[in-house]
Amino acid sequence: METVYYTTLDSPLGALLLAGNEQGLQRVNFLAGNRPLQPLPEWVARDAPFGEASRQLAAYFAGELRQFDLALAPRGSVFQRQVWRALREIPYGRTVSYGELARRIGRPTASRAVGAANGRNPLPIVVPCHRVIGGTGKLTGFYGGLHLKEALLGLEGRHCPAAPAQTVLL
Repeated sequence: METVYYTTLDSPLGALLLAGNEQGLQRVNFLAGNRPLQPLPEWVARDAPFGEASRQLAAYFAGELRQFDLALAPRGSVFQRQVWRALREIPYGRTVSYGELARRIGRPTASRAVGAANGRNPLPIVVPCHRVIGGTGKLTGFYGGLHLKEALLGLEGRHCPAAPAQTVLL
């Protein structure tokens, strides 16, 4: 059985729970969000495995990092992992609709399934599911709460003045 390690990290949006194993980061969870995750009893509290993730998250919140470079080990179906890979291709400070993301993965009629996979993303911020919005341009769905999604998009907008938030709704 693999050992899952965890730590907490303070952020401008409240405490974050980071969890992972030897392969990489498995979870980022907003402890002040709508669905806070508590460590499972068998998880081991340890800060050391998360040094680089903590450094990169701090740099992101300071506006100094736009693309994460971390070993990731999320668990999900083949389709979910395909959606999560596509999320990593959305540029910092930009947004796309669920329909556009479905087209980008070659499944143009699967916007609802893309939305469901987006909602199950275990690595928000690092895998930027907050950059996906509704087809009308409105903010929709974010497991931590729309206030956190809005805050993340606002942070990116403030630190990316040369490329203001642009929405692809197609």
